[in-house]
Amino acid sequence: MSRQFILQVSELTKKVKFLLESELHTVWLTGEISNFVAASSGHWYLSLKDNKAQVRCAMFKGNNQRVRIRPQNGQQVLVRARVSLYEPRGDFQLIIEQMEDAGEGLLRQQYEQLKTKLNALGYFNLDHKKPLPKTINTIGVVTSPTGAAIKDILSVLKRRNPHTKVIIYPALVQGETAKNEIAHAITIANIRQEVDVLIVGRGGGSLEDLWAFNEEVVVNAIYQSHLPVISAVGHEIDTTLADFVADVRAATPSAAAELASNDMQEVQHQLLQLNRRLHANYVRGLDKQKQKLAHLTHRLSQEHPEQQLQTQQQRADDLAIRLNKVIQHKIQVNQQLPTYLTKRLLNVSPINNINNLAQTRQQLEQKLLKLMQNNIQRQQQNFVHLLEQLQIVSPLATIARGYGVIRQDKQIVKSIKQVTTGDAINIQLSDGHIHANVLEVEEQHTS
Repeated sequence: MSRQFILQVSELTKKVKFLLESELHTVWLTGEISNFVAASSGHWYLSLKDNKAQVRCAMFKGNNQRVRIRPQNGQQVLVRARVSLYEPRGDFQLIIEQMEDAGEGLLRQQYEQLKTKLNALGYFNLDHKKPLPKTINTIGVVTSPTGAAIKDILSVLKRRNPHTKVIIYPALVQGETAKNEIAHAITIANIRQEVDVLIVGRGGGSLEDLWAFNEEVVVNAIYQSHLPVISAVGHEIDTTLADFVADVRAATPSAAAELASNDMQEVQHQLLQLNRRLHANYVRGLDKQKQKLAHLTHRLSQEHPEQQLQTQQQRADDLAIRLNKVIQHKIQVNQQLPTYLTKRLLNVSPINNINNLAQTRQQLEQKLLKLMQNNIQRQQQNFVHLLEQLQIVSPLATIARGYGVIRQDKQIVKSIKQVTTGDAINIQLSDGHIHANVLEVEEQHTS
């Protein structure tokens, strides 16, 4: 391999960072927060994990100030993040730009996924949208008959054109059954063909409150409608999938009533044509600008002082966290050191050695004394045993039973052959001696 292809570590990490950021861009993901640290600089550092993997993340001060929740370890969140690499350590990480609670976040994620799907199917194409009729005599309204939306619509129509007829197709606009009731009401209106235009909507609310108008069954019913549909869901800032598929989107139910009023039709038609042209030009221009912005953003991220400053700030925070852990460890070690040294000192102290030796000496003395006592006892038992043995074989015991010991010149006479007639002998009895002479020696014959 040629040496010209050998990279420095910093060059390798820069190339990997470029590949990650240029290929993956921005991603949405959900996970559980762990190892959360809010640094003194205002930046957040954490890990996102599931039951199989985890990834380190950073969320800088400028972005986390807009977060409505307070992150905690164990909390499930949905985040939008840039895939990146922390070059000083070579760590793969995510730079979080947006964070939401997983409950609302998952609804928003479902919203984006369904929006992408339906857009790919052509549900939002401008060429599918129908213009509002020039003359509108009867308006159909799909909404709750007791909600604020119908009151606002009737109030506006009464003010602008009291002769306009209104037919209400009642439906729940919130809850589990709302989606089916809304879709059914739109279908009924198309079957009856008794209105010129159909307003579908309700008053404002949270994302969960408006969710029925993001359901695919409702979007499909609007898409299949032969009647022109005006969506009027929520307030001006609320946008649902029903707004994208409808032929015309009104910011509020009151605005929908104004759009459906006859004296506004020509203006609305012109605005619709201009809006279509503007939207098409805007989409084309926006795509070009997005591509240009992505390219410039990537170049800027490599050289922009803010990016460098964030990297250095993250590194400083990382070092500060590591330093704090080292200091805490040193403090803990120093707190335990006196106890440890005291214990060691006691172990090597002469007093302990003396006490231990004294205890050992005492144990040895007790052991020696016991051994001596046992030895004396064994010797005494052996002595008694020997006395008993000696007593058994002692001639004195035999003499005591009436026998005598005959000696001649201090030699024991065991046979008659040792003496002759006239020899002097000594007979020992149990109570004394008899001196005598042999008168006759007679040998005993056995038959």
